[in-house]
Amino acid sequence: MKNTLLALLILLTALNSFSQTKSKFFKGMYIQWGYNTEWYTRSNIHFKLGNGNDFIVHNAKASDKPDLDAILKKPTEISIPQYNYRIGFYLNEKKTRSIELNFDHAKYVVNDFQTAHVTGTIDGKSVDGDSVLNPETFLHVEHTDGANWLHINYVQQNTIVKTRNNKRALVNLIWKVGAGINIPRTDFTWRNDRLNNNFHVAGYNISAEAGARFYLTKKLFLEGTGKTGYVRYVNALANTTQIKNSYVKHAFGYFELIGLIGYDIMF
Repeated sequence: MKNTLLALLILLTALNSFSQTKSKFFKGMYIQWGYNTEWYTRSNIHFKLGNGNDFIVHNAKASDKPDLDAILKKPTEISIPQYNYRIGFYLNEKKTRSIELNFDHAKYVVNDFQTAHVTGTIDGKSVDGDSVLNPETFLHVEHTDGANWLHINYVQQNTIVKTRNNKRALVNLIWKVGAGINIPRTDFTWRNDRLNNNFHVAGYNISAEAGARFYLTKKLFLEGTGKTGYVRYVNALANTTQIKNSYVKHAFGYFELIGLIGYDIMF
């Protein structure tokens, strides 16, 4: 939590300094923080372990882990739930177009004890059959210190409701498209031998998003969106305490609901 607060302090200091200088390219900026929940498509997960095992778990089911109750249990630990932050830069005076740095801290958990078809090589033998994903006797995998999608969005807004005097927007429709990289921390268990691996760049993502922005004041706003995308991990770390040089790769689609609070900083 100390690292999160320090990062936020540095960010706010930098933003305050930046906002004091008019930009040649940008007409203002905004910052946002919020939380999310996801639904995932099934995926074929390819494991290539340092002990020689090389196999695919087919059509695996996975769920998110919102942890939203942590907001009440530990209100100072704002980064425990699945969170989002955005930093956007307006491209025009009307604030209808912007470029946005977007980070989604989503959690991806392959469901334990499901039965899945497995093909490949395990313990030097060919396998082609159904197995139960039991962490004690087989495996467990999750990206829960984050599936972590970092990308750049192009953002378009259109005002549909204004104040009575038409001086400012009350409700904007908003849509976004973006692409970027995945920076997961993969928690992997092989036959009850578990390791939460290091963060690293492990793939790429593309997404599209749409929703509405509601202005509470001239600068303070709430935003609610639905987002869908495609994520591919090409070399997520799958080491354990005993097995090194192990990787997992897979791809899936997702749908995400996001709620944020934001603030406009005009230059």
